[in-house]
Amino acid sequence: MSGSNSTSAKGGSPPTGPRAALDALLTGDAGNALRRARWLDAVDRLLRPHLPPGVAAHARLANVRGNRLVFVVDAPAWHAKLRLATPVLIDAARSIGLEVDALGIKLTTQPLQPLPATAVRPAPMSAAARKGLDTALAMLRPEAPDETGEDRGR
Repeated sequence: MSGSNSTSAKGGSPPTGPRAALDALLTGDAGNALRRARWLDAVDRLLRPHLPPGVAAHARLANVRGNRLVFVVDAPAWHAKLRLATPVLIDAARSIGLEVDALGIKLTTQPLQPLPATAVRPAPMSAAARKGLDTALAMLRPEAPDETGEDRGR
């Protein structure tokens, strides 16, 4: 944050664009929530290496409330694995200066990692694959009745 006022202290023009918007958000009481969110994100990144294998993609530090770390997980299985790691996480939190002695875990129904907006697109279908698919679809379509009015397939 010390660099945010460096241009105005040197007599230069104040920052513009996204940096200026961030600086404006962080000033005064209105920035408390944003500063807290950034701090929680930093603590989450410090604790993440201490999570059990596989849990990191399904758990996130949601809050530090009093003497309790509060994590959010996206499935009951991860809840159980995280609960088993309570002593390790509390020791890790204490090692970075947090005075915690308990772990709370909340379950969410939403995935923690949002899916990317640009999903991987499948490769275009080859001519041979397209022909095979068309043949298979034609076999699934009901046949037209012949001249006698009877269905050929029955």
